Order: sequence, then C-alpha cells, then structure tokens
Amino acid sequence: MPDKKVIAVLGATGAQGGGLVHAILNDKSGEFTARALTRNVNSDKAKALTDLGAEVVAADLDDYESLKKAFEGAYGVFAVTNFWEHFSPEKETAQAESIAKAAKEANVEHVIWSTLEDTRKWIPVDDNRMPTLGEKYKVPHFDAKGEADKYFTQQNLPVTFLLTCGYWENLIYFGWGPTKGEDGKLAVNLPIGDKKLPGIAVEDIGKSAYEIFKRGNEYVGKTIGIAGEHLTGKQIAESLTKALGEEVGYNAVPFDVYRKFDFPGAEDVGNMFQFKHDFEEYFCGIRNIEETKSLNPSLQNFDTWLQQNKSKIPLG
Repeated sequence: MPDKKVIAVLGATGAQGGGLVHAILNDKSGEFTARALTRNVNSDKAKALTDLGAEVVAADLDDYESLKKAFEGAYGVFAVTNFWEHFSPEKETAQAESIAKAAKEANVEHVIWSTLEDTRKWIPVDDNRMPTLGEKYKVPHFDAKGEADKYFTQQNLPVTFLLTCGYWENLIYFGWGPTKGEDGKLAVNLPIGDKKLPGIAVEDIGKSAYEIFKRGNEYVGKTIGIAGEHLTGKQIAESLTKALGEEVGYNAVPFDVYRKFDFPGAEDVGNMFQFKHDFEEYFCGIRNIEETKSLNPSLQNFDTWLQQNKSKIPLG
C-alpha cells in the first residue's frame, strides 16, 4: 500500500527475516508493509510470502546493485547474513559492507543489523584458551558479524545493533535435539557445563525487531540483546522430559570433544559454546529477558515453545 512505510527484509525466506515479514504482515492496521528480499522469487517460500501480501523482490547479498535497487524507497532495512550458507567470515563481512553502503545510498531511515559479538575482544587470537580458526578467528560466525558492525557506523547510518541468541529451532534443524546413547536413553549433548544458555524462538526475533522499527528513534544508535529464557543444560533436559513424556538426560560434553564432532563447522560451534560458557555473566546479561518482553509481550519461554513444536524434534 502506497501510504505505508516499507521495511525491506533481507533473508525473508529464512529464519529471522521470515519471522519479521510475518510480524509486519500480521499487523494489518500498522504503519509498515513488508518488502521481502530473496535471491529466488520463484521459490515456494517466496510465493507463500506473496500470497500473504508481501512485496517479494529479488536481491543477492553478493550483488551490490541488486541491494541498492531493493532498498530504493524503503524506510527501513532488516540486515541479516547467513554464515552457514558458505562458511566464509570474509564473505560475510563483505556482504555486510555492501548492505551498509546500499542502505546509505538509499537514504534508509532505520537499519536493524542482526549481529553477534566479536569474541576476539574477550579472547584475542593469540590466547590459547581455545583454538584459533582460519588463523584470524576464534568464533568465525560471531567474529565476522561483530567485525562488520563498523561498516554501519562508518556510513553514519541510523542503526540498531540487534544481538540475537541460539534459536530453539536448532533442536529441530541443527541437530541440537536429544539423541539416544548406547544405553538407549535420550540425552541432550551440549558443551555448556552447568552454565546458562540464552535461547529464543525464531518468530520472537521477528516480533522484537518489528517493535524496534515501530519505536524508531528510541532504538537508533543502540545495541539491544534479546532472549526468551536463559537455561542450563539440565533445565533444557527437564523441559524436554516433561514435553516428550520420556526421560531426557543431559551430557555436559567437553569443549575439545565437541569441536571434533562430525558436522561442518563443529570447531566454530564448539568455540562458540566455550565463549558462552566462559563469559556467561556478560552473555546472558546483555540478552535481557525483561527488555525483550517489553518489546514483545507475547515472548515465549522454552516450555511454551516446546508445546507447539515438540512433535517436530527428531529423536535420534
């Protein structure tokens, strides 16, 4: 609708972007409309967004001109990159730089950059508490995003830095769900010792981001961390036990063992968990649940999310 302000949403068919597009479209009387940006406008997910009322536009993070065109006339841009698509921190920072330049050129009034910490500020590259990866990084998929924050400030953009946390959907899609051990019993295997881990439902990231856009200037220039709940591995297992009706244990996997697990990026993820463990007070502290609730009063806790999603979790 021409009288509504356009929010251009990168990654619109993905997790975070998809959550935001749905939040915008569900607010029929709101002042915003969604421009869903995706590489493939003919995908089933893109067509579903068109059916819901989104303007679906082709954009490629590796094609600056396509970004510039996709941002034209937009009030806001939700900027997100997907490290797991290519596993290249250099590519991710280059994409973020292109997003920032294109947003500046389009005179966008509010950018939300979905970022994470540059862990090297806590654990320098020459610190041997955890392995250095690719000679330059500790947690590549964190460090690249944190390093890219500078591009948004260098362009003097009206930006909000949104610090997210692990999606509970990772239990469904990323292998974090309970698996059966040699004893035949289910257990969650995570390297977080007895520390708390912030988590959130993907749709709640979208709802929180939408509220930040709605509040506009109040959040420009700020860094905000969001979470639905902070839980220990034991608490995660207890909630799963209750939801699944079958006992789920918790194995606190050593970091070094987790880093050797057989999946792409295991070293990166192992280092990530060690960072969250070693700096729990900071990591949980900045991802404030009460502040998240102030943005999103319908914020789900883990038990609520499980009630809706328990049947989707594969039990290996």
